[in-house]
Amino acid sequence: MSRRQFIGSMGASTLAGAGTLVIAASGSIAGAADVSGEALSPGEVNPLTLRVNGQPRSLLVDPRWTLLFVLREKLGLTAAKAGCERGECGACTVLIDGVPRYACMTLAAEAEGLEVTTLEGLMRGEELGPVQQAFAEHDAFQCGYCTPGQIIAVEGMLRKSPAPTPDEIRIGVSGNLCRCGTYAHIFKAARRAAELKRGEGGAR
Repeated sequence: MSRRQFIGSMGASTLAGAGTLVIAASGSIAGAADVSGEALSPGEVNPLTLRVNGQPRSLLVDPRWTLLFVLREKLGLTAAKAGCERGECGACTVLIDGVPRYACMTLAAEAEGLEVTTLEGLMRGEELGPVQQAFAEHDAFQCGYCTPGQIIAVEGMLRKSPAPTPDEIRIGVSGNLCRCGTYAHIFKAARRAAELKRGEGGAR
């Protein structure tokens, strides 16, 4: 037997053995698992009620739709941006029960019964909310694409820590990327937002 024939025969036997193991393992798993659930049909939708910015919104959703998709494409709330769509950039950040979450990594169905707050929900009628105002005062944006997520992240941080330290601010926005590099302005805006939320005039 040549070396080539030997290697070929060994590879074939290894694959055959591995196949047997895979079949045996999958058989035992299938037998133990609950397989009573049925696969979803393409386009199947279910009724869902979301509470968004203080208002109940009832709609039909595919269980596989993300919260980001539903907010933008079904409810017309486009402040949350589709960036990386894999939980890395933070452009889609919203508050869920007051905690910043990536809407691109959250199924719409997961948010049922919870309070969802988008950038639109921080407005006071036609007036900017305190975090939005602070970002405007300190030019804490350039292209602006990441800004909604940055503002929501700061809002969530301030709800948890009304008087944050510089380290708390850095940690609070660490999950939101600014490709323009305006972090120094974002940090100043976060400090200013804390003053505005506490009702302090403060130095700008």
